[in-house]
Amino acid sequence: MTQVDEIWRSYYQKALSRPHLKRTEFALKLNESTTRVAIDCGCGTGSDVDYLAQSGYQVYGFDINQDSVMICHKRFEGKSLVEISQSSFESFEYPKAGVVLANSSLFFAKPERFAITWQNIETCLEVGGVFAGDFMGERDSWASNYHSSTAPLSEQQVLALFDDFEIVRFFERDERAPTSLGVVKHWHTYSVIAIKR
Repeated sequence: MTQVDEIWRSYYQKALSRPHLKRTEFALKLNESTTRVAIDCGCGTGSDVDYLAQSGYQVYGFDINQDSVMICHKRFEGKSLVEISQSSFESFEYPKAGVVLANSSLFFAKPERFAITWQNIETCLEVGGVFAGDFMGERDSWASNYHSSTAPLSEQQVLALFDDFEIVRFFERDERAPTSLGVVKHWHTYSVIAIKR
């Protein structure tokens, strides 16, 4: 097992006890489309997947990490509203959706394919549908020399992604703080909730 695998395994063990994000509830309330389909990009251990399914959504969760996918397959076994797959942002086939979540996951999209990844996300969202997710800023510790490639963006680049959206919330985080595993790093992220118009 590689060091990266060990890091993710430790992260998932901690993440299993975490509840869904409050902004996931907010995203569902904002969904003006008639489509009750949600995609959780980089679904991790499935906390948001669980909430979405309990809210009556057909949920497609994907993650590139095999441990995450195995945890979710076990967690959602027999749940007809949940479909989990091992996939990257670049290879996932995005169904039409009313909600797309990308919680701290687009950080790790392939930077050279980011434009296509975002186009796929934007195209799959129905008019009135909601995107809720995070983007890595250029001052983040992981923006360079991280053990896997990351996709840092400037504030202008993030805002430009939402030309065809109404931005409901936009928050910049720029601070030193611990990760969920207790390692202190500099966080520079942009969190966005937006409705497609």
